[in-house]
Amino acid sequence: MRGVFTFPFDHVRYAHAGSIVYPPGGRYGPRIQQDIQLVLLYTGEMNVTIDGRPLHVQPGHAVLLKPGHEEMFTFSKTEETWHRWISVKASPIPEEAINTMYRLPECLPLTDEMNLLTDLMLKMQRNVSSDDSTIRSLGLAALHLFPTETKRFLLQREKHPALYAVLTWMHEHFAEDITLRDLANHAGLSSEHLVRLFKQHEQTTPMHYLWNYRVNRAVELLTNTGLTVSEIAHRCGFKTSNHFARLVKQLKGQTASEIRQVRAT
Repeated sequence: MRGVFTFPFDHVRYAHAGSIVYPPGGRYGPRIQQDIQLVLLYTGEMNVTIDGRPLHVQPGHAVLLKPGHEEMFTFSKTEETWHRWISVKASPIPEEAINTMYRLPECLPLTDEMNLLTDLMLKMQRNVSSDDSTIRSLGLAALHLFPTETKRFLLQREKHPALYAVLTWMHEHFAEDITLRDLANHAGLSSEHLVRLFKQHEQTTPMHYLWNYRVNRAVELLTNTGLTVSEIAHRCGFKTSNHFARLVKQLKGQTASEIRQVRAT
């Protein structure tokens, strides 16, 4: 699959990152999308109507929105919906880049690279404007990141369909009570076979991967929302706040309070 953006840097007019939490039942729009936008969904639920066509986005996924389309957003009716985004204004957009965008999937699982780039943009733009060359460079990096992650995603799915299926399901249901047998049943494999696949391709076991994923999602909530520690623990699949606190300290080397204080400064 061809998937390379060919954007000259001087075509990037500005770039901006943001973060917002919508209350239950929240709505936004309609609007005409002006930019190329990467939206990263962490909690809740997002339904986007694009020119009358519905697109459902699950937590743990990123969606690529393209300029010139009418969009209407509705969010979860039962819980808060938190998402972040990177918007890039490019003009003119090269025809090859337009063709590339429409060949890419609209949604992808969130990756650490997407999160790190968004974190960096949010921090940098505290001190510089959206048309600063550094921010524009990061915006250009975001445009190239989505095709790159698409290739990696498709390669993983083609090589390891059972593993891909388990990871996708895990990322969507990580807040639920999940056992190794649940994961194996979803993959259609024995528990032993699934463990071997994870050790071969992820260098860890399925349950260690799950708990690490839960901690990473919890850290994102700690650093980007005002939710209490107990609420975050519940939302990320921890049975108790004490278990959450122990695992965060073990995997991150800091307490939940220390992680939140670093963000505040």
